[in-house]
Amino acid sequence: MLGPLQYAIWFICTLLEAAVVLCAIKRGAFRRYLFLNLYMSAEVLASIVRFEILHKYGFQSLTYVYFYYYSDALLTILLFLALSSLYSDVFRELNAERYVQMGAVALLASTALFSFAVVQQSTGSGKILSHFVFEISQNLYFVGLVLTYILWAAILKLRETRTRLIQLVLSLGVYFSLYAANYALRNLYPSAEAIFVVLNPLIGCFLPFAWAYAFWKLPEEARLAPAGLAVNHR
Repeated sequence: MLGPLQYAIWFICTLLEAAVVLCAIKRGAFRRYLFLNLYMSAEVLASIVRFEILHKYGFQSLTYVYFYYYSDALLTILLFLALSSLYSDVFRELNAERYVQMGAVALLASTALFSFAVVQQSTGSGKILSHFVFEISQNLYFVGLVLTYILWAAILKLRETRTRLIQLVLSLGVYFSLYAANYALRNLYPSAEAIFVVLNPLIGCFLPFAWAYAFWKLPEEARLAPAGLAVNHR
């Protein structure tokens, strides 16, 4: 059962996710970063529904567990689409948006097929769907981590200077990295599960906090000096 601290973090994280959407609307950036805001809106909705299911059926109920993992898979796909939209934004001036979109669809389909093949070989047919949604979530997080670092390299190469866009990409990279480190540490130190129960939702608060800051404090027209992106970058 969740304790007061876990509930407090959950509540704060949900407020931060709602703040992202509100800040984007206030700054006239909702449509400009549509998939980012759709992802955060879906996070808020999922959080509310999860709380209702938790309150009605309990933390260890199959209803809560199934909804949590199925909704997490859908949210991960939305986050992948949000990342793809940032790619389109970075490569817009090169008129490569169409190729980015086609590549994103192909990569998403490939990840789904790979996840399905892994699950099909390792589980029985009765639980294949449940294992699939868990497997695709993990694989998309890994793919997202790699793609975010590739996008950051492209930003440096193209000397992108839009401050808000840089903040959105950097915070996404840190978010993926924190989750990757969290998974690795959980596998290395399974006896410290009590710590990770608190750490995992804290990591979840980072991205909405960083994106809310980007929308509220960084105007769309703000630019960084190219030299500020990387020292001695060539």
